[in-house]
Amino acid sequence: MRLSELGGKEIVDVKRAERLGVLGQTDLEINEQTGQINALIIPSLKWFGLKKQGNEVRVPWSHIKKIGTDMIIIDIPEELSSEQNK
Repeated sequence: MRLSELGGKEIVDVKRAERLGVLGQTDLEINEQTGQINALIIPSLKWFGLKKQGNEVRVPWSHIKKIGTDMIIIDIPEELSSEQNK
């Protein structure tokens, strides 16, 4: 799959059934040597994206469960999610 095909897909956490953002509003952590995506960096947004909090959620590529035509389904372990929201 090409990077351009990932853009615009909604990112949904399967455990919390929560929309985290849209790819394109997120950053990618890419291994410079191999070109592989290591993680998605999703900013925490508040009030419909108008006010940015300071936190972000780092989702390792291994936590991505499914990439569909409209969505990316992720499974963030509770301990990872709570650590990053401190």
